[in-house]
Amino acid sequence: MGEDRKTFKIKDGNLGEVKIADEVVAIIAGLAATEVDGVGSMAGNITNELVSRLGMKNLSKGIRVDVADGIVHVDVALNISYGYAIPDVSAKVQERVKNAIENMTGMEVSNVDIRIASVDMGNSK
Repeated sequence: MGEDRKTFKIKDGNLGEVKIADEVVAIIAGLAATEVDGVGSMAGNITNELVSRLGMKNLSKGIRVDVADGIVHVDVALNISYGYAIPDVSAKVQERVKNAIENMTGMEVSNVDIRIASVDMGNSK
């Protein structure tokens, strides 16, 4: 079909099937992560404010999604704001990303791995 995008089937019912592109799952994860206080931006300096100007596809930068047998594994690279506790912010991001993906897609999230790529000095407490 010439389509580079991976999709994941989440439903196969009487009226047809429902598939979600991996990029959509990554965007859900990116939106959820940037809503956490202490996250300065995604790796690549993509913030929620920039998304409205640059478009949603840019929000998936810094996120890798792997799906096997309906189980999602997410890797998130983010920049933390200076002055925030990395363990606390990371735990909140993991919880928020897991809940957002599970609620919006119905797929199970097994892991949300966080990589702190940088510290944003401009967004300090």
